[in-house]
Amino acid sequence: MYRLCSRAIHFAKFISMRSSSLHNSSTIANSPVSFSIFQNPLCLYDSSFSRRSLLNSIAVRLIGGRRSLSSSSGGRESLHYDVVIVGGGPAGLSAAIRLKQLCLERNCELSVCVLEKGAEVGAHIISGNVLETRALDELLPNWRHEGAPIEVSVSSDKFWLLTENNSFSLPSPFDNKGNYVISLSQLVRWMALRAEELGVEIYPGFSASEILYDENHRVVGVGTNDMGIAKDGSRKETFQSGVDLKGRLTFLAEGCRGSLSEKLIKEFNLRQKGQGWHQTYALGIKEVWEVEEGVHDPGAVLHTIGWPLDRNTYGGTFLYHMKDRQVSIGLVVALNYRNPYLSPYDEFQKFKHHPAIKPLLEGGTVLQYGARSLNEGGFQSIPYPIFPGGAIIGCSAGFVNVPKIKGTHTAMKSGMLAAEAAIKVLLEGAQMETYWDNLKKSWIWEELYRARNYRPAFEYGLLPGLAFSALERYIFRGSFPFTLKHGKPDHQATDIASHHTPILYPKPDGILSFDVPTSLYRSNTNHEHDQPIHLRLKDPNVPQFVNLPKFAGPESRYCPARVYEYVPDEKHGQKLQINAQNCLHCKACDIKDPNQNIEWTVPEGGGGPVYTVM
Repeated sequence: MYRLCSRAIHFAKFISMRSSSLHNSSTIANSPVSFSIFQNPLCLYDSSFSRRSLLNSIAVRLIGGRRSLSSSSGGRESLHYDVVIVGGGPAGLSAAIRLKQLCLERNCELSVCVLEKGAEVGAHIISGNVLETRALDELLPNWRHEGAPIEVSVSSDKFWLLTENNSFSLPSPFDNKGNYVISLSQLVRWMALRAEELGVEIYPGFSASEILYDENHRVVGVGTNDMGIAKDGSRKETFQSGVDLKGRLTFLAEGCRGSLSEKLIKEFNLRQKGQGWHQTYALGIKEVWEVEEGVHDPGAVLHTIGWPLDRNTYGGTFLYHMKDRQVSIGLVVALNYRNPYLSPYDEFQKFKHHPAIKPLLEGGTVLQYGARSLNEGGFQSIPYPIFPGGAIIGCSAGFVNVPKIKGTHTAMKSGMLAAEAAIKVLLEGAQMETYWDNLKKSWIWEELYRARNYRPAFEYGLLPGLAFSALERYIFRGSFPFTLKHGKPDHQATDIASHHTPILYPKPDGILSFDVPTSLYRSNTNHEHDQPIHLRLKDPNVPQFVNLPKFAGPESRYCPARVYEYVPDEKHGQKLQINAQNCLHCKACDIKDPNQNIEWTVPEGGGGPVYTVM
């Protein structure tokens, strides 16, 4: 159980200690007190003192290792660690845990911190998750006896081809025997507690907004964004300057399309140094329902392909029965779809009315809603994951196994491999390139290589993709002599609007299907309203003069939160209005905008959705 309102404790301690030699690293290192800074989900996030809480928690914690606190020019404090990890998801926490395990094995001490932009660990974690426990078995082999929220094993595994009114059973290719239906947001909360027990320092509510370099252009850490900045750029009364977290090594575990990861991939040409092919993505939209007892079947797993999507659009749906009469239901749509009139959100709402799905949901209640982009590039799109001063791990690099529809186990394993390389770098003077070498020798590489041709096969349409996938699975078994390539990057795949007819979606009935404001309420999404917009237009004229006339304003449809809305302007035309407070942090806009004109950046720390069962 999270320690109640620990941030308030840190704040009080900070005030009492601020007059002492807070910037003296020896004072910090010799402090006999240790506090957790892990935020209780029942406590409200308060950004007005979050930075001071972070600094104070460093000042009063005794874990060991190379830790110090110093001031730099501009009024920003610098916190120094051995390893700084950006992202408190499966990859980041696995890396942190493995580092501390290796320290115990070697009887040494390294300081490790995890920076998480969500108001609490797990708040931004969403996945339609059937967990393969292979990596968890390696990392924490006693998880079954330590209260891990992994309880419902897969009891059945079905795969359907849907038409508008019928369903046809196909052989299931997903190999889910022995796997578990879980909430990933709950699992990472549990992992964070295990990490804290080992001495990892976790800071939720802090957005890493910039990369820090030394004079040799080596990455030496990250900087968090300032808090208390108004929309007009002025400082509010609650202003707190950001903090520089510096590490001998920095790991980026931001998840799919991580903003800092993407900058480093471009800065150091990591895509070209790796497998060389661009990444391709999908958007996943999900609800968790509480259904009637009579239709609940714990452990039942269903995947579908076909309707409601057209035959040229890759994607499918999932429906997983969890515990406590809860069911996860969702739609995944590849973001290389062509029709600019397509709305993933409305396709999902339509899906729930299918005759084979509707009876399950009738009489039920939606508990939570969310959305997130995911990597689908697989083996061909893996970048070289090492940059001077650190590494990219997890879905920021892209280790999702598309035919399995799984990426948690590979993300965790990548974090573990990075940790094993890091310990040799920090203690033996080895090179971080060991991570790349070990990655290519691991079961991640073998698994993704065997799965490499499934996703690009669907570039030719639904039926050819299914036919090739069957050959690859049952005949070639992943050893097809050629590696297929992906098509155009997702943003280039969008056709001009004149090539398509607008799609008329049915109005939501408020029972099975819902409007966006209702769904957003269920996501617990919230941002400080008076802050600079974190969704930046490189050219503010592109929406009105390019996207609207040429592509019919696709921003208003590909976003599952209606962040982008065309409204009348003063000249009786239409202009783009950005409702940034609605943002689910799904990153679809950063990926799908036809001109790559939208740049997703981190908002003030703690903003965004707060998922609890996703």
